[in-house]
Amino acid sequence: MNRQIALRLSRFATPLVLLFLLSSAAAPAARADSDDGVVRVKSAVPMPEAISRIKADIAAKGIKFFLEVDQSKLAADAGIKLRPSTLLIFGNPPLGTQFITANPNAGLDWPVRLLLTQDDNGDVWAVWTDFDWIARRHNITNREAQFKMATTVVKSITSTITTK
Repeated sequence: MNRQIALRLSRFATPLVLLFLLSSAAAPAARADSDDGVVRVKSAVPMPEAISRIKADIAAKGIKFFLEVDQSKLAADAGIKLRPSTLLIFGNPPLGTQFITANPNAGLDWPVRLLLTQDDNGDVWAVWTDFDWIARRHNITNREAQFKMATTVVKSITSTITTK
């Protein structure tokens, strides 16, 4: 019985330890540009390097990487020209599923989706949905620490592309 309790506690303690470790990491200035919940961080490196750095950081943090979708290639295969655009999907199931248990509709926003896109000027941007905005969207009011942790983690991940 005591072992089961210890295992359960360790499952919830792991994300808290991750938050503590990441709270000391330098995070880029990231904020939602408007009330649409979109957060953008400018990359200092080209698209392929940005993707590589982000995926490496996700792996180094022990976060589960689910999928990379090259939207530009999909568009080209359909005969449509699209600037470079790649969607990365990743997450920490013990953390992310807490949002879904608070409101099953939150599954629309989990796991985390991080879009890397290039604008008309050739600048590369990391774009994601603000986690506070997601909380409001799904009327989740009892997971503040978890949403804060998710924000800290994605800021840490995107900080890997803000310097050469």
